[in-house]
Amino acid sequence: MSTSELRRRGAADHPLHIDTRGRTASVDRSGYIRDLVEQVLFTAPGERVMRPDFGAGVLQLLFEPAGPEVAATAQLLVQSSLQQWLGDIIDVDEVEFDGSQEGVLSLRVAYTERLTRQAHVEHFGVPGGGA
Repeated sequence: MSTSELRRRGAADHPLHIDTRGRTASVDRSGYIRDLVEQVLFTAPGERVMRPDFGAGVLQLLFEPAGPEVAATAQLLVQSSLQQWLGDIIDVDEVEFDGSQEGVLSLRVAYTERLTRQAHVEHFGVPGGGA
């Protein structure tokens, strides 16, 4: 979807759901970009047809032992995946795994939208975390 088209009508929210008016829920540009970041993070490589290298595979980290080496590798993997797939619309500033607290793997991603230069910090939690 082009930038001008997104400004005019918004984009469908991900995951697809119905809003309070009974219509397909939509989001603004920032929400759309956040949804794209989430898709890259939680899609496992090999999961998408015709794009076998798409995704960071964060959910696979749930089965890795906790430790600084795994966290550093995961940070590099996530940052490179985001840069590869979304590098034309965001600049990845920082990726940080906050570790597993109360059975949730916490991930913080800081990025800047290239078009608006607006900075964002998003938090993602994965139940059952271990990295």
